[in-house]
Amino acid sequence: MDKDYQKIAYEYRRSTDQDAATPVRRPVVVVGAGPVGLATAIDLAQQDIPVVILDDDCTLSVGSRAICFAKRTLEILDRLGCGERAVEKGVSWNLGKIFFHEKMVYEFNLLPETGHRRPAFINLQQYYLEGYLFERAGELPLIDVRWKNKVTAVTQDKDCVELTVETPDGQYTLECDYLVAADGSRSPVRGFCGLESKGQTFRDRFLIADVKMKADFPSERWFWFDPPFHPNQSVLLHRQPDNVWRIDFQLGWDADPIAEKQAEKVIPRIKALLGEDADFELEWVSIYTFSCLRMDKFRHGRIFFAGDSAHGVSPFGARGANSGVQDAENLAWKLKLVIDGKAPDALLDTYGQEREYAADENLLNSTRATDFITPKSEVSRCFRDATLRLAREYDFARRLVNSGRLSRPSTLAGSALNTPDQDAFSGNMVPGAPLEDAPVTLNGQASWLTALTGNAFTGIYFHDGALNAEAILSRLQSLASGPVAVKPLVVIPHGATAPDMPGITVLQDSEGLLAQRYDMQPGSFYLVRPDQHVCARWRALDTAAVQEALLRATQNRLDIPSTTARTACAA
Repeated sequence: MDKDYQKIAYEYRRSTDQDAATPVRRPVVVVGAGPVGLATAIDLAQQDIPVVILDDDCTLSVGSRAICFAKRTLEILDRLGCGERAVEKGVSWNLGKIFFHEKMVYEFNLLPETGHRRPAFINLQQYYLEGYLFERAGELPLIDVRWKNKVTAVTQDKDCVELTVETPDGQYTLECDYLVAADGSRSPVRGFCGLESKGQTFRDRFLIADVKMKADFPSERWFWFDPPFHPNQSVLLHRQPDNVWRIDFQLGWDADPIAEKQAEKVIPRIKALLGEDADFELEWVSIYTFSCLRMDKFRHGRIFFAGDSAHGVSPFGARGANSGVQDAENLAWKLKLVIDGKAPDALLDTYGQEREYAADENLLNSTRATDFITPKSEVSRCFRDATLRLAREYDFARRLVNSGRLSRPSTLAGSALNTPDQDAFSGNMVPGAPLEDAPVTLNGQASWLTALTGNAFTGIYFHDGALNAEAILSRLQSLASGPVAVKPLVVIPHGATAPDMPGITVLQDSEGLLAQRYDMQPGSFYLVRPDQHVCARWRALDTAAVQEALLRATQNRLDIPSTTARTACAA
């Protein structure tokens, strides 16, 4: 039986750091034990970096909150050791439907092709995900979670960050090499640093109702514009585990946020959707307004801001928690290399450059969705409604409908860490793109590309059996033994005979999809970052070119010509 993670209170335990005569210094401290903070800590601990997590509470989140977790996030969770639990518990879905008034306008499939390990999305209450992440953190001895440890002051100089921490036993001081602020949209750490998030607050209110009921609706995303049961507003319906359904009702700016949370106001709205005889229970109700905003910079000296502390978006499109977990993944491998002395401090600047670009992309999509869902003038509403009517018959109009462009990972095409293509390739796997998954066979067992990459630089070489295996083996071994090691994977076509390459992982492209998605002709080589983004590719394996690309990807050679991530990503 599943735990009721909303009711678990975790125990405060006094740390030995509180009794130290002088402040103890830790490599990394994370403030906030939500999904982003826990993901950051797990990623670092799996790479042998000790982490302290400080949280001012002793419970996980209450209410479903973030529920939609995208395919890319699930692949990250797989690497962190809890993806399978999330998918087993969650409600998987690929399909969505758009309605205008009482009629369906069209439906869409977010993952129409086969050959992917994970669905486009799962729906899962945030408290489950936090529980799984916390339990995974408990399996890693390098993670020290400290409940009821409230940070009350933060200062830094060029050498370290100093925190003042309040506990039930009193106050203590803690130092760290690096601080990750994953402490939410109201981020106390941001306030202690005299920083702020800037952007646009939308003058509208929405009601979230988690409703427990048995219903035969399919596991799809349903979005209504101006339905007869809630005229002149919008409604969103999602299925969650445990027979819980998330219903979002747009209310308008003039709605009373206190009155609208009362059962006598909520229940009639739900019955208007489900029918007067519907049998259901209210599990959680919340009223929210939202803003699209971000900090100017996500890095400030030795302090890094991630998730809602760095950027905030509207809930339409499921961009908040997903982008926060991707922040964590981007930062962790860079901290690892710098702490280990294998990369300069400049590598950490690229966290800000890349994730600020990703935040701008999310903010743009989120703002456009909000403007479409909640038109601010009669002209805007006429345009919106005309688009919906046309979308029933015409594909071009469907591309203009925006009920929340759903979360996709950013392709960092202009990142300073990329090596530009010198050879011709087709497809989406350009430098900066997150890996597309594909089914493979390893030692006769079915597996997936994303399950065999990550946490280290990986080199993927395509071999058809006709190439000189001995020469290729020597090159791959030299890359594997370099200062920044490259884990080699050799891919062969389905049914081909594996080359004689002792100590090298050889995969079969079991359905031919890896070669198709990566345009992998014989001899092609991809260099993949620890966060599973492509950073370079060639039609032939040249170790000197790979080493130069590694120097760029780790910022160990700043003299290699490259555009800045921010300018190039925006191009």
